[in-house]
Amino acid sequence: MESLDPIQLNIEVSVTDATEDEIDRMTRYLLQEMRELDVESAQLARGGPAPVGSKGDAITMGTIVLEVLPAILPSVLGLLQSWVTRGQGRIVKFKGMGIEFEGSREEFQKILEMLSKGGEQ
Repeated sequence: MESLDPIQLNIEVSVTDATEDEIDRMTRYLLQEMRELDVESAQLARGGPAPVGSKGDAITMGTIVLEVLPAILPSVLGLLQSWVTRGQGRIVKFKGMGIEFEGSREEFQKILEMLSKGGEQ
C-alpha cells in the first residue's frame, strides 16, 4: 500500500556559466512552475540568519524545498526533466526518498526510468 504522507525533496538547480542572479531568477521560475502542480508546499530553502542590515530572510541560492504526495511525484519529476532539457548546462540535484541525485540530463533520464519501475532505494 502506498504511503499518503508527503515526501520532502530538496531540489538544487545550477547552470554552468550562469551568474548568481541568473540562477536565482531560474530557480524562482522553476518554483513558480512547481507551485502550479498540486504540491503540498514549495518554497525557497532558507539559509542561516540574514546578514545584519539586510531586509528579509536569507535564502540558500538555487534551492527549493518541496513537499509532495507520492501520487504527484511523477508530475514533479516530469517538470524537472523538462526544465533540464530547456537549456544548455542545466543540472538538477535532489535529495529525498532515500535518493540523492546530481547529474546531466542523461543521468536524470536513467534515474527517472528506475523510479518509474518502482526501484526505490
